Amino acid sequence: MRPTAALTPLVALALAATTLTACGGGSGGDPDTVKVSFKQSTDNSVKVMDTYLADVVGQFEKAHPGKKVELVPIKAPDSEYYTKLQQMLRSPKTAPDLVYEDTFLINSDITSGYLKPLDPYLAKWPDWDRFIDTAKAAARGEDGKTYGVPDGTDTRGLWFNKDIFAKAGLPADWQPKTWNDVLGAARTIKKKVPGVIPLNAYTGKPVGEAATMQTFEMLLYGTGDGSTDPLYDKGSKKWIAGGKGFEDALSFVETVYKEKLGPDVSDALDPNVMTRVRGEWLPQGKLAIALDGSWLPQDWLPGSGHEWPEWSRTLGLAAMPTQNGQAPGKVSMSGGWTWSIPAKAGNPDLAFEFIKTMQTKANAQKWYVANSGIAVREDVAKDPAYATAQPGIKFFTDLVRSTHYRPAYPAYPKVSTAIQEAMEGVTTGDTSVEEATSAYTDALRDATDDQVTER
Repeated sequence: MRPTAALTPLVALALAATTLTACGGGSGGDPDTVKVSFKQSTDNSVKVMDTYLADVVGQFEKAHPGKKVELVPIKAPDSEYYTKLQQMLRSPKTAPDLVYEDTFLINSDITSGYLKPLDPYLAKWPDWDRFIDTAKAAARGEDGKTYGVPDGTDTRGLWFNKDIFAKAGLPADWQPKTWNDVLGAARTIKKKVPGVIPLNAYTGKPVGEAATMQTFEMLLYGTGDGSTDPLYDKGSKKWIAGGKGFEDALSFVETVYKEKLGPDVSDALDPNVMTRVRGEWLPQGKLAIALDGSWLPQDWLPGSGHEWPEWSRTLGLAAMPTQNGQAPGKVSMSGGWTWSIPAKAGNPDLAFEFIKTMQTKANAQKWYVANSGIAVREDVAKDPAYATAQPGIKFFTDLVRSTHYRPAYPAYPKVSTAIQEAMEGVTTGDTSVEEATSAYTDALRDATDDQVTER
């Protein structure tokens, strides 16, 4: 989950009047109240979501006299959030009316019968035609029905410190064309600017999906000719065994840590490394290149608690290149979150009315900017006020044309874990690339009931 920004005392008071704890009751008690559950940051100083929802609650209650909103925050790290949310969804006594779903796990909840298809609502909502097709697909189940309304997406690329690059004799307009260009820059920095981390690429199980998506899939989807998905074969509906592209992606990770181009292995495998990258290593000039996401600036904006006004002058942006510069030349991965209605919600109609309030053009644009997110509404993406609202927005929005979405089918979480284990093995040097690839394929067979093919 991306971090959030600071909550003013006035908004805090407004929230206190409308907020329940995650242990509150279900949604069926009061037909005039909609209960909205969301992931609250574990960092008390970063609350963009809280601030945004408090504003929307005010709009909704003003537009719907007699109706009320109760916010049900779940304050937990990502993995615990998923677990607590699923526990709430199992019973009408605990299920809220509206939940915040990561596209990473939405198909698991669909398969479990926890979510309600939204197609009857979407068919009557003109704004749905404004959403881009790839974002719609991220909330679509294998049955073809749609189970969530996306509130934005994200893309990934290379952040680099221009001051460190200048000391290393590297250009301020750096745009690598191949993986070797990225590694070459890191090697130059290691040699000429000792004392800084040349390159951070998330790895291993402690950081979970960040390792899979921000590093491994950014590499894997840059192998081959880009014409087919390297993880999942939609034609045969089978997962793809580890092959040359898989080994090449692992070799990149192995090189980073074997040549000490990345952080110390103990730091790389620290569950808090993402916080250190955003809050310490980049702002303090300790990291030269970060393979990371479009949302980082939200931690540095005014009111965030971690203000860094110089970031847009200090940091440069470059697209992650494909392995050998083959077309399309760059690669990105996209994810995102959706607002979904539980199957056991007591007030689904009122919940969708709240979604419509959140997703007006004005409110959607406000959220994208506050969250350093990427627009999934075409009308917002084309709005000059959005494109110029924050440095880097246009760069990361343009990457949507080169992006890929994870094959987020029910087995994906287990597949992701198997990838993390393979990465961790080559990061620590405990296993070779070939051994890690073989172990991944074995784990893949177990995770997917042997629904595996080779390519």
